[in-house]
Amino acid sequence: MSGITHLVNHIHLPRFVRAKQFFPHNELNQEQIARLLDAGFQRKEIREKIWPEMRICITCGSRGVSNSPFVIRYMVERLKEMGAQPFLIPAMGSHGGATAEGQKVVLASLGITEESMGCPILSSMETVQISQAEDFEVCIDKNAYHADGIIVLNRVKAHTSFQGPYESGLMKMMTIGLGKQYGAHICHAKGDDFMSHRISLIGSEVIKHANVIMGVALLENAFDRTFDVVILPAENIPKEEPQLLTRAKAAMGRIMFDSCDVLITQQIGKNFSGSGADPNIVGRSANPKLKMGINAQRMGVLDISEESHGNATGMGRFDIAPQRFFKKLSFDNTYPNFITDYGPSAYKIPVIVDSDEEVMKTAVATCLQIDYENPRIIIIKNSLEIESILISEALIPEAQKKENLTIEDKPFFLEFDPQGNLLTQY
Repeated sequence: MSGITHLVNHIHLPRFVRAKQFFPHNELNQEQIARLLDAGFQRKEIREKIWPEMRICITCGSRGVSNSPFVIRYMVERLKEMGAQPFLIPAMGSHGGATAEGQKVVLASLGITEESMGCPILSSMETVQISQAEDFEVCIDKNAYHADGIIVLNRVKAHTSFQGPYESGLMKMMTIGLGKQYGAHICHAKGDDFMSHRISLIGSEVIKHANVIMGVALLENAFDRTFDVVILPAENIPKEEPQLLTRAKAAMGRIMFDSCDVLITQQIGKNFSGSGADPNIVGRSANPKLKMGINAQRMGVLDISEESHGNATGMGRFDIAPQRFFKKLSFDNTYPNFITDYGPSAYKIPVIVDSDEEVMKTAVATCLQIDYENPRIIIIKNSLEIESILISEALIPEAQKKENLTIEDKPFFLEFDPQGNLLTQY
């Protein structure tokens, strides 16, 4: 029993209902994705940049991006048919503990291995300076630098800590991904307010001084499923990526309530978001100037995903967590991200209590000026899977007024195992 158990036992959790949020299901199947890739490779400005025996580097990020293993494998096969010699590199800044082997492990957890992709994976944290922009170096992965050509692959989406014409996408992949830990550290050095500007500068320098052939942009819907694949010749990326970002933001999911007393996220992890949980969904950006996501007075997190390997980046966004969360926390896999991005607030450890149930009770008990008998609580699986959520009874009247949300059942009390871990399913 924790030292605060007796202080929160008087809190009685309310009844909940299952609610379903509705978002467009505009998803491409793999056959459609293949056709888009083929069309891109057939473009004259792409085809003329690829020749037999050419060593081509393909960037691979650390996120669980929908269809990325399929896209990578398909591109490898197409390049081989064209006589080229493709290879892959982890392009993920400081992820994987900022080590070459750790980054290969991250790729393997995503299903990206030499055996599954049919080509070598060259993992290194070494970089080569290729240019100078303003007062900082422009560096890229040494294996990419020595390649005859580079294909930049990434999902284009809203970033969790900054806003601008370039957020997460191809330009960021050339800056943070290709830059490895050293380049990512340089890019973050002046803080989030300057990130989009720096990404623009560095990405443009990489296009100018490295052998970038093209960018492959994946756009995802509210269910993080691919709804478009766009291939851009390298020289077109700076101009066209902002338009892709606008489309990606319009397709994002969200929690369809402006506020609540308590938000509980069952899992955080790097496979869900670079910030563990996307603040565009859960709120509380690392940059206090940005207003995004739901406004929750208290936030609790229950677990770290297995795919995150103990990397709890973003845990500082949450107020309370249980012992099982803390036991999974790997400082070795989490803190390299802090050193790289200069943002200590995202890495602070929440208040640790005994169980999931105690997390919820503590969250309610520490709210200010709420109806403690009928608290407004929302529970989500993670920041990616938000179609099905749990809401407390107090939110039902508001939910009934929303066009894109339905109540799925009658009110019920949450179920917990003898250790206080949440059992209730969606």
